Amino acid sequence: MAALALCLFLGAACSAKRPVLYPNQTLWQTGPETANREVDHCVQSAKDYGLGERRTERVAERTASRGAVGAAAGAAGGAIWGDAARGAATGAAAGAAGGLVRGLIRSREPDPLHRRYVEICLRNKGYQIVGWK
Repeated sequence: MAALALCLFLGAACSAKRPVLYPNQTLWQTGPETANREVDHCVQSAKDYGLGERRTERVAERTASRGAVGAAAGAAGGAIWGDAARGAATGAAAGAAGGLVRGLIRSREPDPLHRRYVEICLRNKGYQIVGWK
């Protein structure tokens, strides 16, 4: 829920990256509107094939695992200073927050298999990709 709120607040920062096309013969002939439809088609085709939804799952996994690591570290530190429970709670909160923020920042990056699929799809249509933006 917090991730969704943060994405809505940040707006475009949470939107997925898209391929940037090289201005070759195919792009000149088709024009930007058709090229955008072709990109959309390849992105949707990758999703239909089961690729592209994994980054959000990784954000949740990373948040949970960092929270667990933070809890363990906090409990150890708290045991030394006399309050393991408070240390565990503080560590879990800090670890989860760090995992969530890092995950949201990295979640814009397309899954490598999704990215490769889209690149091959567009190359088969005659487009060349310079990068992702």
